[in-house]
Amino acid sequence: MAQEDKIIFCTGGGCTAKLGAGVLSHILEKLPRGEPDPNLLVGYDSRDDAAVYRITDEIALVQTVDFFPPMVDDPYTFGQIAAANALSDVYAMGGEVKTALNLVCFPESMDLNVLGEILRGGAEKVAEAGGILAGGHSIADTGVKYGLSVIGLVDPRRLTANDTGKPGDKLILTKALGVGLICTANRVGEAAPGAMDAAVASMTTLNKSAAECSRRYAVHAATDVTGFSFLGHLHEMMGGRLSCRIDASAVPVLPGAWQAADDCLFTAAGQRNRNHTGPFVRFEGVPFAMEEILFDPQTSGGLLLAVAPEDAAPLETELKRVGLPAAIVGEITERQDTEILVSYPE
Repeated sequence: MAQEDKIIFCTGGGCTAKLGAGVLSHILEKLPRGEPDPNLLVGYDSRDDAAVYRITDEIALVQTVDFFPPMVDDPYTFGQIAAANALSDVYAMGGEVKTALNLVCFPESMDLNVLGEILRGGAEKVAEAGGILAGGHSIADTGVKYGLSVIGLVDPRRLTANDTGKPGDKLILTKALGVGLICTANRVGEAAPGAMDAAVASMTTLNKSAAECSRRYAVHAATDVTGFSFLGHLHEMMGGRLSCRIDASAVPVLPGAWQAADDCLFTAAGQRNRNHTGPFVRFEGVPFAMEEILFDPQTSGGLLLAVAPEDAAPLETELKRVGLPAAIVGEITERQDTEILVSYPE
């Protein structure tokens, strides 16, 4: 790839490009919705990962869409990451991927071989997910953006919405945090050795194995951790009716993320996350770098699962057995004055 394409191609993207949490809420509330439909099991009222529409008592349709600008220079890797990120919403709902459509924004002046590599990376991830790439849509744009519209299927009786956890549930995170910080450090040439490789390996890993493992246990709620950060998505999981305690020392962190936070290589999206979710969080003895990691926007992050207490340890063990850095990081409680209490035991 030509150097000029690299300069245009990777100027910061991924899920850091999302509008801040809560930005669209007041607009969405005013939109016409049509007549209520009891078969719409999940819409945007719950701020969930995807829409779910019941077809029969045993089959529901999971529908989602996600796309963003590149956060890495290599087009093939970007295609893999963007596809893995979009497919993740189906896994978060407990579903299986069936079909996907490409969404492409691409400058007409740029080498089409770059686009071919993006699409190749995305197609390979759809195939790895067991889905079928069925077409797509492209437009000429001033910058590169790519993602997928995805359809999956789920048994509505096994649906895992994001806000249906119960007091006593243990919280399991299946991937390490720190992607946004590491990508920022990499863009300015300050990433720790090997840090970007570890971040790319995490971002290109599908949540398929995590979802398959979780189906064998009592998982009451789930979400994938993306642009709104671990704490932002955790806030959505509480749904205004629950609270939780988090042991920050148990949270898996990518190598190099702590150093990037200590070096103040923050993202604007991370600061938006802190502004939006910070009022719901109380930190006790948590180093500032760890706070930043917990507010860090993730691209193609892991699943955050609310699991029945008796199933948490066996599920954690199985997730580790399939090669995931999963960990029990906290538990849900009855609603308290502080929604999210984060401590860092010595």
